[in-house]
Parts: sequence; structure tokens; C-alpha cells
Amino acid sequence: MAVYTDISEDDLKWFLTEYDVGTLLSYKGIAEGVENSNFLLHTSKDPLILTLYEKRVEKGDLPFFLGLMQHLASRGLSCPLPLARRDGALLGTLSGRPAALISFLEGMWLRKPEAKHCREVGKALAHMHLAGQDFSLQRPNALSLEGWGPLWEKSAARADEVEPGLQDEIGGELEFLTAHWPRHLPAGVIHADLFPDNVFFLGDELSGLIDFYFACNDQLAYDVSVCLNAWCFEKDGAYNITKGITMLEGYQSVRPLSEEEIAALPILARGSALRFFLTRLYDWLMTPEGALVTKKDPLEYLRKLRFHRQVTSSAEYGLRRR
Repeated sequence: MAVYTDISEDDLKWFLTEYDVGTLLSYKGIAEGVENSNFLLHTSKDPLILTLYEKRVEKGDLPFFLGLMQHLASRGLSCPLPLARRDGALLGTLSGRPAALISFLEGMWLRKPEAKHCREVGKALAHMHLAGQDFSLQRPNALSLEGWGPLWEKSAARADEVEPGLQDEIGGELEFLTAHWPRHLPAGVIHADLFPDNVFFLGDELSGLIDFYFACNDQLAYDVSVCLNAWCFEKDGAYNITKGITMLEGYQSVRPLSEEEIAALPILARGSALRFFLTRLYDWLMTPEGALVTKKDPLEYLRKLRFHRQVTSSAEYGLRRR
């Protein structure tokens, strides 16, 4: 459920007077997403997305997110484009929330992506990394190594409720990653959340990337590891090396990985699996029963984490040196 704040038609019409978007014809809430309230608007000119930014999104981060989408679009990346108000601002206020109008991106996300789609995702991710190199704003990754310990502390005491022995296992994993985390790899703007529901396709053609509200500055290969976790495992938990091969080939056809990035990929994949395990674990334990939020199973990412622990070389992900 992703409509946390309701809006009235009169308030919405008043909000739209600050934009050159024509007349409102209809609007409806969009159920997907977990961070913000989203609505699909039909106007006499174009369909649009209205986003109300909820309390989990820091208002101070919005210039980074909106500016990044503008920057990437100006560099040729297909992504939603924030619309400027008549006064030039990208942000207004609606129903007591910061709000923005975003261009509508044609396409649908894939419920069952295939290897050929993974290749296109790899290419698009690399294009995004290159396009973001000269983006001037900075935003640290709050959900990287330095953030995992404090997040874990909120759940550690109850972790064994999810699986016996989990408290000791994750504590040990954090100690390992703290000691071995790579710190001097090529860095820049990363998406940090490029799951299948954040990539649109028209048929087999990738039509764009969406949802940049976890975007930040971090090591680029970390973003690659997020995609390996998100796209290359099957529902039974098995790693699909064919998908891994095509995703990594797609990425490297645009931006070849350095030898240091290749060597670090197994550690980065462990870290990104842990990151999504920890946020899912927190939500699993702390979300009240009956809340209008679909809780995601943290054990899915625990199984991925355990897989990555056994990996000794990036070749096991399907990476072929160019």
C-alpha cells in the first residue's frame, strides 16, 4: 500500500495551478511502493505522477533526488523527469506534505525477468553510473557499512525469534564485513535499489529506470552487487548463472569493471544481501499486525547472504574478464 496521505480534488486542482499541465481529468492512488504516496494523474495534456513525500524521506534529501533525475535525463538516460512550477521550483506542498509532479514513464515492470532482460538492466545501470559522474550534489549512503550496525542493534535482541542462532550469525557477519570491506573502489552516484519493480520494459525493450529515492554516492560496484541479488536468484533461492553472465556482460559492454572491483564483488554481494536482510528484518519485527504494509520475508536475503559466503571468485557469478 503506497497511499499514506489522502488528497482532495479541490486541493489537487489548486496545486496544479502552479504548473503548466492543463486541466485535471482524473486521478487515482498507486498501490505499489513503500516510501511515499503516489498518484496517477490524467490531465488535458499528459498523464503525470504526483508524489507526496512522507516522513521516512528527509526533506533535505529531495533536492538531491529531484536534481539527479533532471541531470540523468539531460544526459540521455530514460527516467522520470520532475516538472518545474511556474516559479521554477521543483517542489511544492500538498496536504501538508512536500510534493512534486513527475513525468509519466511508459512501460511495466517484469514479474518474471529473463536473461535477456538482465543484460539490458546491466547496460542501463552502467549508463546511469557514467551519466552521474558529473552530478554536483552529494548524498552519503546511510544504508552502507556504517549504517548496518545501528540498524542491526534495533533488531538483534529479537533476531532469534525469526531463526534460532541468527543473533550470533549476523553479529559475526558484521564483524567480517567491517574487517574486509573495500574502501577505495571507483565511486559515484548509485541507484542502490534497482529491483525489478524499479525498471520498466515495453516488450523486451527497457523503457526506463524509476524510484531514485535511495540514490546516493557510493562505490559503483556495490550497485552491481545489488542488482545481482535482486535479478539473478530464482524463487527457489538458486543463483541463475545465465542471468548473472548476461547482466555482467551488459554492464561491462558500457563500463568495464576494474580488476579491484572484480576481486571485491563477492564481498560487496555479501554486504548488499546483508543490507536488504537488515531492513526486512527490522520491518518484519517492528511493523504492527494489521498495518497496511506488505512485509517482505527477511529469510530470502539470509539465504542469499549464505550463498555469497561460499563464493570465492567473481567467476562464480558469471563474470568473464574482457
